[in-house]
Amino acid sequence: MESLQDQATPSELAEGERIAQRRENPGRGRFFLNLNFGLLLTAAGISLFKAPNHFALGGTSGLSIILSTLFPQYPVGVFMWVVNAALVVLGLVMLDRKTIGWTVYSSFALSAFVSLFEIVLPMSAPFTSDTLLELCFAVLLPAIGSAIVFDAGASTGGTDIVAMVLKKYSSLEIGKALMVSDSAIVVAACLLYGPRTGLYCILGLMAKAFIVDGAIESFNLRKVCTVISDRPDDLREFLVRDLHRTSTVRDARGGFSDKPELEVVTVLTRKEATQLRLYLKTNDPHAFITMVNSSEIVGKGFRSV
Repeated sequence: MESLQDQATPSELAEGERIAQRRENPGRGRFFLNLNFGLLLTAAGISLFKAPNHFALGGTSGLSIILSTLFPQYPVGVFMWVVNAALVVLGLVMLDRKTIGWTVYSSFALSAFVSLFEIVLPMSAPFTSDTLLELCFAVLLPAIGSAIVFDAGASTGGTDIVAMVLKKYSSLEIGKALMVSDSAIVVAACLLYGPRTGLYCILGLMAKAFIVDGAIESFNLRKVCTVISDRPDDLREFLVRDLHRTSTVRDARGGFSDKPELEVVTVLTRKEATQLRLYLKTNDPHAFITMVNSSEIVGKGFRSV
């Protein structure tokens, strides 16, 4: 049987290769835009919701909020600059520049965005009197922002530098070490702002990890589709020529009929999976299809190894 690659024209093969490269490497401009958008959301959460409510949920922002309370003549943004600059110097001294990468930029860009919010939209008091609502946005905005930054392949800086140093020079478990430092900041918030704010900080610290993980999985979500069709060749052609996706074809056998079948397996985005369902509904309504969610897809056309 002649393969689809043999049937495709050189221009179609080149187009498929170009689309695969674009999916795997979206380009410097898109990366920079996503990075700054994520940092801007994070800064909005810090300036508009965390700082006015004294939600010190750990990290450089939590430490800066506490320092700003102890030294009220300086806003949170100033201490973000100081703390992040100190961590960048630590990283440059103890790590090679290639390792620290975009973390240096992220640290200073986040500090700049926080200072910008303090100038453009200064907050002398919370937006509302509903503290729980404020906490939701204080956790949600930075969590989504961090997820966007992580999805772009960068980090928000700050304590990530500490994690890199710990990973290189000690046998400490990074997650536990950072949790200890975040917990110490939350304890300081309890002592400084009282048990009510302290309990909100504890609640926010616990919620933050779950929301960040959930947001990252949502951004990376793909559909692993397995199709048993009476027209596998037409299906493969639709995947390659219309969706610019490849597939794996496996021999199978019906458990009841004992007839030989061909099983087509492919990985698609949510939009592409919907297109596949519509195609099968129109062209092969008796096809059997299963779709499984996955957020860890590594390979050509997706994430690099």
